[in-house]
Amino acid sequence: MRFRDLCAIGAFCAATGVSTGAAALTVTLEECDEGADFIRNAALSRDNGAKPDEFLRRLEDDLVLIQSVPPALRWFVRDEDDEAMLRTATIGVFAEPRGPHDHHRDFLAGCRATVSAAAPRPQAPPVAALPPGR
Repeated sequence: MRFRDLCAIGAFCAATGVSTGAAALTVTLEECDEGADFIRNAALSRDNGAKPDEFLRRLEDDLVLIQSVPPALRWFVRDEDDEAMLRTATIGVFAEPRGPHDHHRDFLAGCRATVSAAAPRPQAPPVAALPPGR
C-alpha cells in the first residue's frame, strides 16, 4: 500500500471517527506512554531519512504479525480501534510532519483522554425513597 493510500485511509478514519472509539479502545495508561514513545520514534526515524512508504509498509507487516498472537498477549494492538489509533498517528507523523516531541505529546494526550473516557465510572449508591407523607 502506498503512502498516499495510507494517508487517505487515515484521513477517512479521522473524519469519520472510525479510529478512536472510546468504548472499544483496550489500551492502558501505561501503554499510552509506550505508544507515544513509538510515535516519537517514528518521527525521529522520519527526521533521519526513513521513507514514508517503507516505514508504513513495515508497520502494516508488524500489525499482521501481531494479529497472530492472542489479543490478551498483545501490546497495544488488541483490537481494530487500538490498531487504527496507532496507524493513524503513524501516518500523521509523515503526512503532517512536526517535531518528535509534538507528535509524542499529542498522541499521549489523545490516548489518555480516550482511555479515561472509556474507564468505568463509580456508581452512586441508590437514594432510598422516603415513605409517602414525609
